[in-house]
Amino acid sequence: MTPFAIAGVQMYVNALESNVEGMIQRLDILMARFPWTQMVLFSELAPFGPLDRFALPPENETLEQFQAAAIKHRVWLIPGSMFLENPEDGRVYNTAVVINPEGEIIRRYAKMFPFRPYESGIAAGTEFCVFDVPDVGRFGLSICYDMWFPETTRQLTSQGVEVLLTPVLTGTTDRDAELAIARATAAQFQCYVFAVNGLGAGGVGKSLVVDPTSMVLHQSAGQEDMFPIEVDMSMVRRQRETGMKGLGQVLKSFRDRSTDFSIYDRNSGTDVYLNTLGPLEVPHQGTRAGLHVDVPAQRVPDAPVFKGQDVVSGFAQPQPEFAPEPLPNVTAGTAAAPAVAPVPAVPTAATPNPPVKLGKHVDSGETPSG
Repeated sequence: MTPFAIAGVQMYVNALESNVEGMIQRLDILMARFPWTQMVLFSELAPFGPLDRFALPPENETLEQFQAAAIKHRVWLIPGSMFLENPEDGRVYNTAVVINPEGEIIRRYAKMFPFRPYESGIAAGTEFCVFDVPDVGRFGLSICYDMWFPETTRQLTSQGVEVLLTPVLTGTTDRDAELAIARATAAQFQCYVFAVNGLGAGGVGKSLVVDPTSMVLHQSAGQEDMFPIEVDMSMVRRQRETGMKGLGQVLKSFRDRSTDFSIYDRNSGTDVYLNTLGPLEVPHQGTRAGLHVDVPAQRVPDAPVFKGQDVVSGFAQPQPEFAPEPLPNVTAGTAAAPAVAPVPAVPTAATPNPPVKLGKHVDSGETPSG
């Protein structure tokens, strides 16, 4: 067994003021409660929230504070991510750093898939993040929306990554979809997944830890949470050799594949359909985008189609004439009908009922039932 203790911190994130002191305070509490923790992961953009107006230069005092905290507690620290501005071209990247127990920043990772079109002003990174914890195993870092693209995890796990660390900022209704993606990612790539979301301006919570069999080891709710989980790297290695639960050996199957995928060749033409999907933009009120997309071998009818009409090549056809419907057979189905005894006539009242005008209530001495 190769154990290693990783803790996620799901905390409330302010959008208009620094959260750095709060992060360090929670780190102090975490280490006082769970001193056996060896790595700590915060949520995406936890230090300053989701507004890129608070972007900092690549070297800044905040990073120095986190480096000091890592040294103090002798932990590997990934303090979420923050917006860092490239001084050369002014482009802003959503960047996470990996700090070792000696306080050294050993890796920087810029989010490869900003949440476009909503994060249209954020530049996309192009380099993957892989790092080793000595005598433990290999780790990979992605940020939130990156996990929606399995190619990112494929690249990391093909380089031997055993634990995928994913700081998240999801405050929208698709968090449940992300939980499903996290579980599928763990099973597809036979790795642990730590997906840590924030609260308030930092998300809706529901942080998640999944093992390589897709079993959920922990899921937070909608309140602040600290969750140290001890992972077993031997489990990852065993499963990659023998298959998930002794079944699918997906990484080796991918290695031994009999085909390459032309979709990844931008000049192959395989992805021509993608060019029909329109621009990557925020939907507007009343948008009908995608509702009139041509489908191969099919056309929008020139005339309305009603129930009972056939359509050939997309054109409405005249409704065929049908034979007159036969008159009902009055004797059909009555052969076995039981005889009904005649109803005796009701004797006529001596005095006829008085006429009643429409809309006028006649008092009969009884209370209406409603």
